[in-house]
Amino acid sequence: MLKILANKYTITFVVFLVWMAFFDRNNFLYQRGNLNQLKGLEAEKQYYTEQIALNQTNLNELLTNQETLEKFAREQYLMKKENEEIFVIIEKKKPIVKSFWQKIKERFSTLI
Repeated sequence: MLKILANKYTITFVVFLVWMAFFDRNNFLYQRGNLNQLKGLEAEKQYYTEQIALNQTNLNELLTNQETLEKFAREQYLMKKENEEIFVIIEKKKPIVKSFWQKIKERFSTLI
């Protein structure tokens, strides 16, 4: 067994593996990080592809259906017909509760 471990080819192979695993520019950790980043980007690509398809169907609906177009214009741009009143109802949002450190940070940022 010692003879096999002392073989120059075995030692060279082990040194090569250690070099490739930890010291090379494209080591295993770097490759693993790139693989994780690739998976995240593919998921993001899928999300945006679905959003594009959804927006295409909404656009097609707006361009073909007059009632949908009118509803969109009323809701998004507050358009109205003549002699018509619009009431905009805005719901109250809960106040954001700030942490102790955020309050201190704001206090010191106003002093500077």
